[in-house]
Amino acid sequence: MESHAWLQQAAALIRNAEVIIITAGAGMGVDSGLPDFRGNHGFWQAYPPYAALGMSFVDCANPDHFVQDPAFGWGFYGHRLQQYRDTIPHHGFSILKSWCTTEARASWVVTSNVDGQFQKAGFDEQALLEIHGSIHWLQCTKPCGRHVWENHEQIPVERTTMRAKHLPSCHRCGAVSRPNILMFGDWGWIADRTEQQHTAFNAFLEEQYGRRTVVIELGAGTAIPSIRGMSERLGRRPATSVLRINLRESSIISPHIGVAMTAGEALEHLGRMV
Repeated sequence: MESHAWLQQAAALIRNAEVIIITAGAGMGVDSGLPDFRGNHGFWQAYPPYAALGMSFVDCANPDHFVQDPAFGWGFYGHRLQQYRDTIPHHGFSILKSWCTTEARASWVVTSNVDGQFQKAGFDEQALLEIHGSIHWLQCTKPCGRHVWENHEQIPVERTTMRAKHLPSCHRCGAVSRPNILMFGDWGWIADRTEQQHTAFNAFLEEQYGRRTVVIELGAGTAIPSIRGMSERLGRRPATSVLRINLRESSIISPHIGVAMTAGEALEHLGRMV
């Protein structure tokens, strides 16, 4: 079936929905100009210094750097922090927000992105689950306690070496701080903030059980399938339909709907149709 026909079905589901759950992966940010880290080639295009070092995204997103060479660790995350602060969410965020704020419709956002773009677009912080944490929150590298705090740091980065010129510190013990993000092989992540969000989301699901629900999945790939798995589990709930929007990996088992478009492109079409 052509994408337009799938979009017509999706638009009808959204119009009739009593509950909307947005599940978003890394592809959600591409239309805002954020880099696509799909495969080493995409990562190295965004960060040429790491290509010269032969380091992948997985190599760079490693918590050991904050202990062994924190200037290197913060070089990677400091650059991303500034990039996320400078990025303006694309129009698709506004379209989603308009659907979620319709009277008598309940909504929630679940995302693996650590960029804070949903908050910047005006979504309710209290109806948000960031399953991998957020770059806009910090924690101690030791850690000296369970506390996390908002990230107001400015971290200039030398682009030729990708090393940070400033290292933020824990304001309790003075050790180097790190982003409150779940990295690869990460045993030091303080998950309390995300666990509180999980608890609130589970309560929301109980309250909305059996109501007509649409899960709108955006830009969630198979390399790290956390969001896709979440969408599919939600899709097994009564009266729930999943709309998977993914340019390269849109397949999903019927009666759920897959649309092979970018998040921004599909939302622009649906915005006109809904």
